[in-house]
Amino acid sequence: MLITDDFLPVPVPESLSATYLVPMAGLPPVSPKTAVRALAGRLADPVYGLATQMLDSPLMSVDTRSIDEFPQLPPDLLTAFGATEAQLGRLAAASHLVVVQAEYRPGWPPAHEWAARAVAAAVAESVDGDVVDVFGLQFLDPATALKSLPDAQGRIRLVDWVLVPYSSDTEGLWFTTKGLRRFGLLELQTQGVPDHLTRAWGAVLTGAARRLLRDWTDGLAGEEVPAFVQLPVLATVTGHDIAVAYGNPEQHGATAPVLLRLELDPATDPEADSFLSLRPPPGHPGPDGRYFAAACATLFSGIEPDVRYARSGDAMSRAVATARAGLDDIRARFLADGLPPEAQLVVKYGLPGDDGPEYVWAGVNSWDAPERIVGASASDANTDPTVRIGSPVEVAVTEVVDWAVLDGTGVIEGGWTQAVLDAGERPHPTH
Repeated sequence: MLITDDFLPVPVPESLSATYLVPMAGLPPVSPKTAVRALAGRLADPVYGLATQMLDSPLMSVDTRSIDEFPQLPPDLLTAFGATEAQLGRLAAASHLVVVQAEYRPGWPPAHEWAARAVAAAVAESVDGDVVDVFGLQFLDPATALKSLPDAQGRIRLVDWVLVPYSSDTEGLWFTTKGLRRFGLLELQTQGVPDHLTRAWGAVLTGAARRLLRDWTDGLAGEEVPAFVQLPVLATVTGHDIAVAYGNPEQHGATAPVLLRLELDPATDPEADSFLSLRPPPGHPGPDGRYFAAACATLFSGIEPDVRYARSGDAMSRAVATARAGLDDIRARFLADGLPPEAQLVVKYGLPGDDGPEYVWAGVNSWDAPERIVGASASDANTDPTVRIGSPVEVAVTEVVDWAVLDGTGVIEGGWTQAVLDAGERPHPTH
């Protein structure tokens, strides 16, 4: 294997697998093959052919199991990733799960993902049910699942397959991808991103994922699966990469490309995943965040990334929205002594800092005024030396991004933002 300073050898897994679930009350009314045949003419030929071929091969299994035989899916985490009350209600009422699993070699097309999602969507459609993507812990209605599959030219929107969660620490925002492992590639991460680049950098990281995924699958194009694929150390990201990843190839300006340096960040815990880190190219002066801001200014020159690349399915945004939507109810229960015995209500809020807010937790002591919470800090803050564990704090409700009810075993309700962070194989830095 040739190793040079211009390329980074990235290990290739021997095989890849996908798992999708279809909750239902009772047994399936039709067989998987019958359900898939109902999609004839509605699915593009590449996917319809893959699904029917894999159903007839040992590469795919479709089993119906009692829901008691499958590990419980965490409702709080599903909610953080967009589950509705109706979807959670159907899951709670389900007696069985149809489990669709597929396995395939790394490369393009990712037949395991496309075929398994197509079969699961077909089965769900036959009972007017839901699809659960086990990798992303997301509910998909059948129409959304089918729409995410490739068109007749084999094109997909990468945002339908890869999420970009983020969290905040003292150095700025930490972004990661969640979905590239579907294709065998390590997930990407960027640290030290300025807080005001939340939307813009999420779009840049999605575009970088699209570019690196192309390089990755090009390296897997041979008949034999290699042990490593060499990715360029200096990755080029363009406005076109971002636009294509969001399914808008015609909506990109003639902006200059930007360079990002690729580094392997191996996990120290054998149970955790390694990452590919994106950093400024060699020789860039100053903090990384300054380069990231300049890169966004270049790629989004004359356009507004919050409008064009706002990700309505962003898991962290949904988690914050879910938490904030429940503030009135949890306040009423707190004031009425309606929480479980010995339980503690805590809230997560932002402290202002030079590089963006720092998020900390505080225990709630009183909440008499709807707009203000009085409590005690649950952690030491880095940005404010007066905020120490146990110190009294007043929290403006407008600054609250999450809440949780704790007992001696841990979180028993809420904690949506933490659930998003914990969904990654390695927790994001947070307090």
